[in-house]
Amino acid sequence: MKNTLNLSRFFKACNPSRTLVMGDAADRRYYIDFSDVRGCKIVEELQRTITRISPDEPTCQLFTGHIGCGKSTELQRLKAELELAGFHVVYFESSQDLDMADIDVSDILLSVARQVSVSLEAIGIKLRPGYFANLFKEIGDFLQTPIELSAEAEFSLGIAKISTRTKDSPQLRNQLRQYLEPRTNSILQAINEEVLDKAIEQLKYRGQKGLVVIVDNLDRVDMRPVASGRSQPEYLFIDRGEQLRRLKCHLVYTIPLALIFSNEYETLKNRLGGGIAPKILPMVRVRQRDNSDYEPGMLLLRQLVLARAFPDLSWDARQELILEIFDHPDTLDRLCRVSGGHIRNLLGLLYSCLQRQDPPFARECLEAVIKDYRDDLLLAINEEEWELLYEVVHQQSLKGESEYQRLLRSMFVFEYRDPAGRWFGISPALAETEKVLAWQQKININAKYC
Repeated sequence: MKNTLNLSRFFKACNPSRTLVMGDAADRRYYIDFSDVRGCKIVEELQRTITRISPDEPTCQLFTGHIGCGKSTELQRLKAELELAGFHVVYFESSQDLDMADIDVSDILLSVARQVSVSLEAIGIKLRPGYFANLFKEIGDFLQTPIELSAEAEFSLGIAKISTRTKDSPQLRNQLRQYLEPRTNSILQAINEEVLDKAIEQLKYRGQKGLVVIVDNLDRVDMRPVASGRSQPEYLFIDRGEQLRRLKCHLVYTIPLALIFSNEYETLKNRLGGGIAPKILPMVRVRQRDNSDYEPGMLLLRQLVLARAFPDLSWDARQELILEIFDHPDTLDRLCRVSGGHIRNLLGLLYSCLQRQDPPFARECLEAVIKDYRDDLLLAINEEEWELLYEVVHQQSLKGESEYQRLLRSMFVFEYRDPAGRWFGISPALAETEKVLAWQQKININAKYC
């Protein structure tokens, strides 16, 4: 078969920081549906809740998982499918609007209002909320930095000007929050009545079914303590969760995975999720509990790599071109195994290979990249964490919020689902260290004589 690899396109497609936009036909060629090997159909569940269970009533759904495991891509797919179903969907990455190390509820509410306004303005729906015209003037007076807006200025521009003024000044930002805090309920009411209600009315007049807002990247909120002593995620999503849920449209929030292991998980579920449990996106299952390959998962990961190289070819045709990318099919399998089913890890390792040489990649090149990745992980592990990792290797389970913080967030441990339920496995890169191999041998010997 003729060489069809476009190296420049392949390089761009393997960028681990790039999110696929499912509304873009070019990006859709790269998408692989992993739902069968993740053990859950999360996009379908989120979509059904909106389109079939509560199409006319506001819903608030929570979504989490490892950073880099594919959440943003799945949310882009949700957006595309909801749009096909007739909804207007506003998707945005909160990290582009907000400082993840310093967020308050008013920041999130105003960011949602601005993004909805921008999206509606793009399709010719312009809102002029009277409450906010007065609020912007009061804020300008309070901050002693006038916010000048013409009568014709878009509503979103007012919020953007406030954000610009306070973004690089923690002092100004703190002053603004002190001013807005006692007005939070009034701001919520104004967003609902003057923005969301009117937006939905206009959208339905145009034949659409409603409004969905997807707020991505809130799972990246910094874990730092706030004034109350609570962590920032606990304060935002548990203490203030009821206010975030009161926006009168369909909402999907990403939240930090740490909250799933919190002692206040039930409070989170009831206050922010309205009693509905958060959806958790696990790793692509490329291995089984006995560490043997899980072939369906391996097959799909191979296809992910090959699709990035040959997006216009069929699955079968791609299989015949493995040797254009790797020196041997086993090298591709090695890449898939060591990624642990973590999509960004896989793409990151592949991208590092591309930085070192052109395809086909030699096994030696991949092993050098894996060694660097493993060494970086090892540098971050202390003795107490090694003890925790031993328990994971031995029991394939994880308990408690503190253990999550130190193992899952550091990518030392991955979560999987199979028919028996949830289980945890140590990073395959760490599993190859002499320490872990010795543990595994000890565990196997003990199991043999028990």
